Amino acid sequence: MLIKKRRASDVLPSEITPESIYRDRRRFLRTSALAAAGSLLAPGWSLAKPMEALEPLGELPASEFSTDTPANTYEEITTYNNFYEFGSGKEDPMRLAPGRLEHRPWTVTVSGEAENTGEFGFDDFMRGLTVEERIYRLRCVEAWSMVIPWAGVPLAEVIRRARPTSRAKYVKFYTGYDPQVFPAQAARGMGFLASIDWPYTEALRMDEAMNPLTLLATGLYGKEMPSQNGAPIRLVVPWKYGFKSIKSVVRIHFQETEPEATWNQLAPHEYGFYANVNPNVDHPRWSQARERRIGEFFKQDTLMFNGYQEEVAHLYAGMDLSKHY
Repeated sequence: MLIKKRRASDVLPSEITPESIYRDRRRFLRTSALAAAGSLLAPGWSLAKPMEALEPLGELPASEFSTDTPANTYEEITTYNNFYEFGSGKEDPMRLAPGRLEHRPWTVTVSGEAENTGEFGFDDFMRGLTVEERIYRLRCVEAWSMVIPWAGVPLAEVIRRARPTSRAKYVKFYTGYDPQVFPAQAARGMGFLASIDWPYTEALRMDEAMNPLTLLATGLYGKEMPSQNGAPIRLVVPWKYGFKSIKSVVRIHFQETEPEATWNQLAPHEYGFYANVNPNVDHPRWSQARERRIGEFFKQDTLMFNGYQEEVAHLYAGMDLSKHY
C-alpha cells in the first residue's frame, strides 16, 4: 500500500434503532445547541475491518448544508457502489475491500503550487479539523442515486492549510496504487479495467474545491469510513456525478493547468471534466433526465446540479453547460 474531518456502537444502525427514529434524532440535533459544538474525530482508528466492527465516531455537529431527504440504509450504502480498483461489479468493493485495504498506516501527500507541501500522516493531516455530519444526495452517472450521511471536513479548510500560490488554479487527487491491495490494478484481460492508467485520478477547479459543499469525508453513518466506500479519506462533491468523488485519497496536488482525470481521459465524449449533474445533457448511451433512488421502485426527476443549484450555479455563470459537461 502506498504510505506517504451517528452513533457510538459496534453494530449496524438497523440492529439498534429504526432508521426513522435515527433520522428524527439527527434533525433535532441540527436545531439544538449541540449542533454548534465542535467535535474532533475520535482517535484510535484501526486497520480495515468488517463493516459491523468499524469504530464509532461519537456525536458529530450537524451541518446547515444537510438535506432533510431520508438517507439510504447503511447496508445499501456499503454494499452497492463503484470502486473500480476492486472490480466492476457493485458488490465487488464490499466483497474484496475489507481485510485488504488497511486504514493504517496512511499518509496524504500535498504537492505542487502550494507553500505547505509534504507527506503527512493521517492523524497529523486531520489534527485540529472539526469533523461534522453532512447528509448529501449522491447521483451516479449511471442514473442511480442515494442519500448518504457522510462525516468529514470541508476541503476548503485543508486547502487553506496548504496555502496554495496564485498559480494554483486546479486541484488534482490521486487514489492509492498497490496491485496487491487493489486487484484491478493488476488486471489482465479484465475489459475496460485493464485500459485504465492507474492510479485513479480526479480534479476540480480551485473555486469548486473551495466551495463550502465540497467535503473530504472520513466516515458515514457515525462510523469510520468502510474500506469499500473509500477509507480512510475520500472526496465528496455532491453536485457532480459520483465518479468525481474519488476514494482512498493519498495525494492532493495543486497546479496551474487543467489536469487530466481518469474518466475524462478514458472517454472524453462521455465523461466531461466538470461532470455536473444536468438532466438536460444526456449521456451518449442513456438519458440523465430521471434517476432511480436505490431502495425505491419508481424513478424520479433528476435535479439540476443534483439539487444544489443555489449553492453552485454561480460557479458556471456564462458557461455553456452542454459543452462544458
